[in-house]
Amino acid sequence: MSSKPAMFDDIDRKIITALMANARTSFAEIGAAVGLSATAVKRRVDRLRETGVITGFTATVKPAALGWRTEAYVEVYCEGAAPPRRIAEVVRNYPEIAAAMTVTGGADALLHVRATDVEHFEEVLERIRDEPFIRKTISYMVLSHLLPEAPEAGATHPAPGDASNVRRDV
Repeated sequence: MSSKPAMFDDIDRKIITALMANARTSFAEIGAAVGLSATAVKRRVDRLRETGVITGFTATVKPAALGWRTEAYVEVYCEGAAPPRRIAEVVRNYPEIAAAMTVTGGADALLHVRATDVEHFEEVLERIRDEPFIRKTISYMVLSHLLPEAPEAGATHPAPGDASNVRRDV
């Protein structure tokens, strides 16, 4: 990836908008919408990927269909000043952590945790609390998604266990 700042124009923005709405849209369809050939759109998408503007393409799936039936946000409070890279090293070891970020305010970090059920969530929370630099956590269970089309409402990997977790009727 290039470390120079990514430069892009209004056509690039339209291409990105189209891909964000539906990453499976063909280059020909995007080209027709923005006034370019499919080849020109592909070149631009390749450049946007090379410069790090487009970071990937994923399928977003209903979490419950993959076995994730419980969801929470966890505020993490660290002993002293835990550097973000140390927190990142730890959270990478938890497949249940869908997202993690450092934040302003009282907490040092905020974790988006998915689990198969409440017992699984409790087990994950206990493992997080056992990390040597974690002072305390405060959890908020998700009851419903008010914006179900938002990326946070979907999952990008299956829950732990075998394929029998996956519902075939959704």
